Amino acid sequence: MSREKPVKRTTIILDEDEREYIDSLIREGREPGIKPLISKMLDVYRSMMIYDWKYPGEYYCGISRVAFVNVEFINIMLQHVPKEKWREVGQKTGEAARMSMEASLNIQTANREKWSDAFKRLRVQGFGDFYLRDKYVIIRTPFISNSEVLGGFLEGLLGIRLEVKTSAPPLIFEIVG
Repeated sequence: MSREKPVKRTTIILDEDEREYIDSLIREGREPGIKPLISKMLDVYRSMMIYDWKYPGEYYCGISRVAFVNVEFINIMLQHVPKEKWREVGQKTGEAARMSMEASLNIQTANREKWSDAFKRLRVQGFGDFYLRDKYVIIRTPFISNSEVLGGFLEGLLGIRLEVKTSAPPLIFEIVG
């Protein structure tokens, strides 16, 4: 016979406007209930290491400073990079992401067994939903929709060679080396 630990109950007192906001999320079907919402918030807190906030507008994930930017900002920047440099720009940013994940999170991104951890981190940071299927990397809802830049990014991050199979989302890359 096993004994389960008793559940610790917590009471949270919300301001009226906070409770109204939560109720509106539930009413609109955007959240199933208050407990799942709080569980999701805690998961995001743990996943994003929000405890690394220094002050509003400055957030560090280990050694890397992270900013919330919109996709239009990235697309405008990429429009001013010559096409022949897209893959190289992606590779350099992927190498920077690799160093950051290795130094900050101890995720050895070149180790294929750790790719799921790297992909989870990328998802949490808003890069998109990454899947590994046999010899293919699939990205649904990519933040960077430029397949050459994103392919280079993954090459630099994972230490592999990729061949672009699609140029529109979902993006599919074949692992070739």
